[in-house]
Amino acid sequence: MLNPLAFLASRWTPSPRTVQRAALTALVMTVVIVVTGGAVRLTGSGLGCDTWPKCTDDSLFATPAQGLHGAIEFGNRMLTYVLSAAVGWSILSARSAKPWRRSLTRLGWTQFALVLANAVLGGITVKTGLNPYSVAGHFLLATGLIAVTTLTWQRAREGDSAPRPRVPAPVRKLAWVLIATTFVLIAAGTVVTGSGPHAGDSSEVERMPYDWAATAHVHAIAAWLVCALAVAMWLVLRVVDAPVDTRARARDLLVVLLAQGAIGYVQFFTELPEVLVAAHMLGSCLVWIAVLRLTLSLRERPADRADIPAQSDPALSAV
Repeated sequence: MLNPLAFLASRWTPSPRTVQRAALTALVMTVVIVVTGGAVRLTGSGLGCDTWPKCTDDSLFATPAQGLHGAIEFGNRMLTYVLSAAVGWSILSARSAKPWRRSLTRLGWTQFALVLANAVLGGITVKTGLNPYSVAGHFLLATGLIAVTTLTWQRAREGDSAPRPRVPAPVRKLAWVLIATTFVLIAAGTVVTGSGPHAGDSSEVERMPYDWAATAHVHAIAAWLVCALAVAMWLVLRVVDAPVDTRARARDLLVVLLAQGAIGYVQFFTELPEVLVAAHMLGSCLVWIAVLRLTLSLRERPADRADIPAQSDPALSAV
C-alpha cells in the first residue's frame, strides 16, 4: 500500500518549473516571516498574544481586548501556516517529480524540521516573556531556514550529478570563510538587538547585559570584514576569469552590502527608527542569500538530460 506522498506522486508529475517555483516560494515566505516577525517586535506586539499555542488562555484567536498588538502578533503566527504550506508544496513537488528527486525531498523535510523547531522556540519565547536569548535563537533558526531554502532553490535548477568546481580550490575556501564571517556578523546583530532599545513589548522586558554602543561597534567591525572579503572575492574571481554568472553574484553581493551598510549607519546615528530597523532586517536576509548564492555558483551540477538525473555520492548530494 502506497503512503500518501507516494500515492500523490503516482498521479501527479509536476514540471521542472513547478518544482523550482515551489522552492522559490518557500524561500520568499521565509524572508517574509522574518520581516513580519521584526514588525511584531518593532511595534511592541511581541506579547500581543500572551500565551502559546493559543492567543489567550481561553481563545485560539486574537480578541478585541488585545487590540492592534494582538492582531499583529496573531497575524504573524498565522503566516507560519502559510510558510508551512509553502514548504509542504516544495516537499510534494520534489517527491512527485519524475524521476524522484530524493535530494530535494530531503532538503524539503529539513525545512519542515526547522519550521517546527522555530515554532516551538517561538512558543518558548512567549512563555519566557521575550527573553532576548530566545529571541536571538529564533532569528538564527530562521537564518538557518533561509540557508536551506536557498540551497533547495539552487538544487531545483540543477541536475543530480556530482558537483563540479568552476573555480580553483583557494577561491572556494575563501567563499567558506565569507560564509562563516557573514554568519558571525548576523549573530553579532542579534546581540545588538538583544541589548538595544527595541524589546518587543511596551512592558519591562529583560535585555542582554551588554553595552549597546559597544556591541554595535563590534557588529560594524564584523560588517567591514565581510565587505573586505566580498571585495577580495570579486577581485579574485576576475583574476581567475570565473564564469560571468559567478562574477555577477559577487557584484550583487557588493551592492547589497553597500545598501545594508548605509542603512546600518543611518539607523545608528538616528537612534534606531523602526522603519530603518525593519529595512536592516530585510537587508540581513538579502546579504545572507547573496553570500550563499555566490558560494553555490562556484560549482555546478550539469544536467544534460534533466529528466534523468545522474546518481551522485550521497555525501555530496546536499552541497
